[in-house]
Amino acid sequence: METKTLILIAVCCLAGTTAFAAVKPTSNYIKSSCATVTYPALCEQSLTPFAKTIKSSPSQLARTALAVSFKQSQSTQAYLNKLKRFKGLKPRERSAIGDCLEEVSDSLDRVSKSINELKTCDRVKGQEFTWHMSNVQTWVSSALTDENTCMDGFGGRAMEGRIKTSVGAQITSVAHVTSNALALVNSFAQKKH
Repeated sequence: METKTLILIAVCCLAGTTAFAAVKPTSNYIKSSCATVTYPALCEQSLTPFAKTIKSSPSQLARTALAVSFKQSQSTQAYLNKLKRFKGLKPRERSAIGDCLEEVSDSLDRVSKSINELKTCDRVKGQEFTWHMSNVQTWVSSALTDENTCMDGFGGRAMEGRIKTSVGAQITSVAHVTSNALALVNSFAQKKH
């Protein structure tokens, strides 16, 4: 009985090692891909949960990075919507949050279009690929600009405080994942050429 138990444990351990070995190269792929972006630690942290989906596919990596950006933008939009209803806001803060919400909504729209356009890129080649990929790059770049523009309304000393800090943290977070997504999209465009 003891020998059977030991064999069973050994088989389970070997099976576990094999399963771990299958995941490790994917994690290495994400790690090496993320090494080229502006925020590598955030890139790894946000994409590693999707390692089984990404495998070693530059297309899937770019698409997943865009999906992460989209989800973060949605979260930021929901946060800003809640914050805008906060009773203690100064009129200028409420206005800046409204402007910021508009920018984040535009960003969401552009990232959504990019995700759909990237799906088309998998099915085309040559000039058609270049055209569709150019659309993706332009939209993601514009989304990043929208996110960075969001904080413009919070300029000046009068706007200093918890609201500006809180909104800034949300916008920084979404801008960082979008920046990473743009870098991975650009990398995919180069590999496909």
